[in-house]
This record gives sequence, C-alpha cells and structure tokens, in this order.
Amino acid sequence: MIHKHAQYYLQHFKDDLPAGIVVFLVALPLCLGIALASGAPLFSGLIAGMIGGLVVSWLSGSQLSVSGPAAGLTVIVFNAIETLGSFQGLLVAGILAGCLQLALGYLRAGIIGAFFPAAVIKGMLAAIGLILIIKQIPHATGYDTSYEGDESYMRESAESSFFELFDAFSLVSPSAIIISVVGLLILVAWELPAVKKQPFLSQIPGPLIAVVWGIAYNLLMPFIYPAWAVADTHLVNLPISEQPGDFFNHFMTPDYRYFANPKTYQVAITIAIIASLETLLSLEATDKLDPLKRLAPTNRELKAQGIGNILSGFLGGLPITAVIVRSAANINSGGKTRLSCFIHGLCLLLSVMFLARYLNTIPLASLAAILLHIGYKLAKPALFITHYRKGMSQFLPFTFTIVAILVTDLLQGMVIGMVLGLFFVIKNNYYAAITLIQEGSHFTLVFNKDVSFLNKALLRKFILHIKADSTVTIDASQAKFIDHDILETLEDFFSTAPDDNISIEIIDLCNKEKQPAHDAIIVLNQDAQHIK
Repeated sequence: MIHKHAQYYLQHFKDDLPAGIVVFLVALPLCLGIALASGAPLFSGLIAGMIGGLVVSWLSGSQLSVSGPAAGLTVIVFNAIETLGSFQGLLVAGILAGCLQLALGYLRAGIIGAFFPAAVIKGMLAAIGLILIIKQIPHATGYDTSYEGDESYMRESAESSFFELFDAFSLVSPSAIIISVVGLLILVAWELPAVKKQPFLSQIPGPLIAVVWGIAYNLLMPFIYPAWAVADTHLVNLPISEQPGDFFNHFMTPDYRYFANPKTYQVAITIAIIASLETLLSLEATDKLDPLKRLAPTNRELKAQGIGNILSGFLGGLPITAVIVRSAANINSGGKTRLSCFIHGLCLLLSVMFLARYLNTIPLASLAAILLHIGYKLAKPALFITHYRKGMSQFLPFTFTIVAILVTDLLQGMVIGMVLGLFFVIKNNYYAAITLIQEGSHFTLVFNKDVSFLNKALLRKFILHIKADSTVTIDASQAKFIDHDILETLEDFFSTAPDDNISIEIIDLCNKEKQPAHDAIIVLNQDAQHIK
C-alpha cells in the first residue's frame, strides 16, 4: 500500500514540484503581511505557513487544499492580542482553538460545508477573484502601501483597496508595470495551444517563468537603465538569518499562565468557529476547482486543521485555515496531489534557513501578475453569462454573494448569499412539493415529495380551488414524509368536504408522519378508499 502511494506521488512529481514552488512564492509575502496586519511577529506567519505545508497537507483529506495563516483572521487575531495583552497569550488561545476543531471533527461537524449551494460557492470564488484583481493592481503598478491585505475580505480593507486602486494609477512605477505586464503576457501565452503542444515548454509552468522574468529584470536593469530599476520596497522582504542556527531563535513559546484567563477561552472559541467555517468554505471551493473533481472529507479536514493549530500555537505561529487563494494558485499552476502543498511548506522552511537573501530579489510585481491571472480565471465574464442563462434562481445568489463579500467580508457575504439561496430553495420546493390537476369536475392532489409546513399555504390555496360537487383523488404515494401541519389541514378538509358534496379518494396517506396521526386520518388512510 505504501509503495502504491509513493508511486502515485512520484507519477505527479513533475507537476507538483513547479506548482509547489509557485504556491510558495505566492504564500511567502502573504505569510509575512498577514502577521504584520495581525500585530504579531513576522516569523509567526512563516511558522503557520510551514505547518500548513509540512503537516496539515498530509493529515488533510484534500489533495489540493493549501493551509496557512489567513487574512480573514487578521482582525480577530489583532483584537485578541490587544484583549489578552500578549502574543504569547494568543498562542494559548490558538492551542485551545485547535483542540476545539479536533473535537468538531470527531463530532462530525464538517457536514455544515455541504449545505452551501453551488451558486453561492461559485459566487465566493468569483468574489475572491475580483478581490485578487483589486488588491494586486497596486502591486502590479508599483504602489505598494501594504501586502497584508492581499487575501483580505474585510470591509475596511475592501474600501481602502478601491482608494489604493485609484492611487495606483497616479503613482505608478514603470519597472513594476513592465514586470507585471510582461508577466501577464507570459502567463496568457503559456496557455495557448501552440505552447502546450511543445513537449519541453508544456513541462514548465507559466507562473515560474513569470517569476524568473521578474528576477532577471531586477538583476539586469540597474546596469541597463538605472532609472527603471526595481526599488527595494517593491521586492519580497524575508528576514535573513546570518547562520542556519539563527532560524531557531525566532520561535516563541506560549505563556501557559493564560490557561487561567477566562478571556483566553472566549478568543479560542471565536478563532475555532471562524477558522472552521473559512476552512469548510475553502475546501468546498477547492473541490469545485479540482479538475479531477475529487471530494475531500470535511471531518478529516477539521481534525487536520485542529492538529495544525495546536502545533502552530506550541511553536509560536499564527492560527491557520485552509486558504482558497493559495489553493487556487496551486490548482492553476498544475498541482495534482498533496505533494505540491508539502513542497510549498518545505520551500518556506528552506528559504528562511538558507535562501532568504536570494528570494529577496523577487519583485512583488511578478507575484501580482500571477495572482491577477488567477483572479481573472476565478471571475471571468463567461462565468457570469453561464449563471445568467441558468435563470434567476442561480444568477441572483451568485451575484448577491459576490457583491456582499466585496462590501462586507467573506463570512457575512456567504451568509447573505446563503439566505438568498435558501429563499429560492424554499420557493422552488413550495411549488414542486404539491400539484393540483383538474380534469372537468375531477381534481387530483399529488404530493410529489416530502411535504413540510412550508407548503401549508399552497395546500390551502389548492383546497379552496376545489369546487363543490366534484371528486378529489389525494395521491401521497410519492411522498415519504408529510408534516403534521399538512395532515391537520387535510383533516379539516375531510371534515368539511361532505358539506360541499365532495367525494374523496385517498391513496397511500398512511404512516407518512413519524408521530401517530389523528384517528380521523387513520380511518381515512386506506388505499383507494372513498369518502362521501
């Protein structure tokens, strides 16, 4: 069995290696930026990224999901550090949050993710694509006020992004524009059939070429045309360890005295809930993007995230979740198995220990080009057209989810999309559950599927439509469950039917409700029995 698994990963190694490197290059500045935005030590973001890649990748049931520090938790973490008064106190809350996630996994709470409609999930992906485009344009033009919000769904971050978007065009850097535009052209060209047909070129991922192009420009331009050289502020900024041993000096241990602080438990519960929801949403979205359409077990994912957060807390790292931006980068870069996520974690580890000096030559504009390309793929116009053609029941939840996420945040936007999606589900179920067919003076009332109290108003409407001196067939053979409220409404109809000279035939209405039905219903509940 082990040999079979090893063979499977070796088979896809040629795809996973470059994809893992690309995800690493995307994750590197984000791990640093999210730590900065959270008011935490920069190294804590890198620790979280390493654990997400090196540990969670193998514990998770998903082959393509990438875990690490998430921008969706930045406000919570920032406030938690202020509330507890110490980053080491937050580490204790992170450990407790991991324990709660582990418990949720064993309690099978992962099923929650299955209740999000496809239109809402795709709306979330499209919104993330638009957020990526909005957030990366300042980097692509050289206006880098911050990189901590690159994955953020916070309203204040979205608003600032729009202002930064306009500023970006007025404060452009020629070097950044050249790097990002050429990088985008490389990424587009790399997906053309003519390039894909070339055996050698098809083995090299476009994002990796875009990064190599950026490094080459950064190294050569100071000698060719210094005025258009890349400024240091527009480069990746990784802490440099003079010696490999310096790496271990960055770790921080939790302050276990905070186990006695009640506020620690409040913070832990908040982190566990938000991190679990974001993980389940990201997992659902990753499954939708997976070209092989593999389904990841959600309960196993919660357990994996729980163990990851426990380890991250012990080692001095930020809380982690599954992150859709990095997962999308993994898929779009050709990742096939969990090995690509592991490689990204390994690259983070090696980069901090040995390669920081060299990685700091990568322009942020190169990474911006990769993320702009991913953003376009997630929110391409064809997606909007497809959902519009499917009808308003699909298009409205899709578009409302996008708008809601853009003006609020990921979780609030998903709740709004869910409410709208639920409205259409109820609406469709309202009309599909019961059908009334009229043929002259004969009416057939058919219960097509499970009938709940939500259909009570429709049933009463149909009953009022039945005229006096007519015959009615009530066919419940296709329904497995009929709610007590529906049976009670039918009972009232049975009582008044003789007054209007209505003859009733009942088919298979018996035992449709788990609780004992009223005696009047039981008497009437014989197949093909007539009442007159």
